Amino acid sequence: MIEPGIYKDVMGSFPSGVTVVTTLDAEGGIVGITASAFSALSIEPALVLFCPNYASDTYPILRDSKRFAIHLLAAGQTAEAYAFAGKGKDKAKGIEWRLSALGNPVLANATAVIECELWREYDGGDHAIIVGEVKNLILPEQPVTPMIYHKGKLGALPNLG
Repeated sequence: MIEPGIYKDVMGSFPSGVTVVTTLDAEGGIVGITASAFSALSIEPALVLFCPNYASDTYPILRDSKRFAIHLLAAGQTAEAYAFAGKGKDKAKGIEWRLSALGNPVLANATAVIECELWREYDGGDHAIIVGEVKNLILPEQPVTPMIYHKGKLGALPNLG
């Protein structure tokens, strides 16, 4: 048996990017989750995946909407990361967003945005594995510094150049 606290410590030792995945609820309001469990999966077809917790109140909305936007957060987006990591209906209160041409809620100032349609869903223990087919890619006009998550903390990716 793997002790959950040690498992979390070990997994937290692996630096990762931070994403916020957004969609619209049945009333047309923005909902979303913060996820560091995100990865590119395939080039042909273009697929990505993220892993929401089944216990998340946003998970069934994401699954049922069949489309979503994955935001690769910039270092300055800690408010967005913490807001969408919480529970409740008004996570996006005070956060700037707009509808994309594909009808997805898109947050301002991300490092990049990946708009997807649900391709497949798989069971992953206490998390779902959501695979999205990439339908649109959005890059900012000027490059921005990405956010990383490491040992429970959010921060800027240091300049490695």
